[in-house]
Amino acid sequence: MSELPTLPVTFRPGRTRALLHALGAACFVTITVIALVLDTMSPAERSSFVFTAALFWGVLGLLARPRVVADDTGVTVVNVARSRRLDWAEIVGVNLRPGDPWVFLDLADGTSLAAMGIQPGMARQSAVRDARALRALTEAHSTVRS
Repeated sequence: MSELPTLPVTFRPGRTRALLHALGAACFVTITVIALVLDTMSPAERSSFVFTAALFWGVLGLLARPRVVADDTGVTVVNVARSRRLDWAEIVGVNLRPGDPWVFLDLADGTSLAAMGIQPGMARQSAVRDARALRALTEAHSTVRS
């Protein structure tokens, strides 16, 4: 097993985040410029174009939100619309199987929780490395407390 990461550590899909924010900014600028250049539009129509562009960028910002933050007391899983705080003892497994869109945490209550902050979409090796690091942290903290 490799060395454990220093806590606190944040896992997030960096390339995906960068792409989503860049796409949001590019669309916002493009739509805003179009709204300002077209002289046949009223001020209300221009405003609605800019508002729609900002709304689109906001949605892409929500999609870029997922992360997994591990610290001394547990893990915070931040997904698109929700976040959940877990103590180390609540996590019994960390899984990233071939074909999975992101990591799944097996919980002590028998359920599983998607951890969208570790996803292999654009950077498979990075996601596998992050999943292994989170698994190692989970195992290290479960042996400390048992």
